[in-house]
This record gives sequence, structure tokens and C-alpha cells, in this order.
Amino acid sequence: MCQIFRKGATRIVIRQITDAIESVDGVSLLDVDPGASTNRTVVTFVGDPDATVEAAFRAIRKAAELIDMRKQKGAHPRMGATDVCPFIPVSNVSWERRLNVQIGCASASARN
Repeated sequence: MCQIFRKGATRIVIRQITDAIESVDGVSLLDVDPGASTNRTVVTFVGDPDATVEAAFRAIRKAAELIDMRKQKGAHPRMGATDVCPFIPVSNVSWERRLNVQIGCASASARN
């Protein structure tokens, strides 16, 4: 699982987003790459599908709460506080299950 957040995220904001991810049991944060030149922070984490959806949703919600898109600048178009949220099966997850997980996260995000 990898999420890309807008760089309006200071280290403090990035930490609050990753704390939201790590607050979900069964999820492990693997990497945080605050790409200064791209104005995006890439966060990579893994876990079982249901836990990953919950962690992604919490992170999306926290990013929307903390990142002020009116202050955003950079080389890439600004779509929102969270640009993308792909689910990439690592093992023992079918593409059908991956699609259902992706739809579940998108639906939850759209409701909030």
C-alpha cells in the first residue's frame, strides 16, 4: 500500500499522518519519502487487506484535516491532500480482492 500526500505537510503533519496509519493493528509502516522537488510525500505501508483499508482511510482523513490546499505549490497538479491511494497485493491476495479493497477505501473516503 502506498499513499501520496501533498507536501504542504511539514514534518509534524507527516508524523501525524503516519501516526494515523500506525494506529491500526496489523499494519506496518515501511517507508516515508518526503519528496521536496515533487511537493509530495510518499508513504508505504503493508498489512492485511481490511487493516490496510482502515489505515488508508485514517491517513486520508488526517491529511484532509491538516493540509491546506490553498497554500500548495509545486511541479505536479494538485488533486487534493491525497493524490493517489493504490493497493498493491504483495502475496495471497487476488486481483478481485484488491479491487474490492480499493473500492471500499474509495467509498469510505467519499463519504467523509
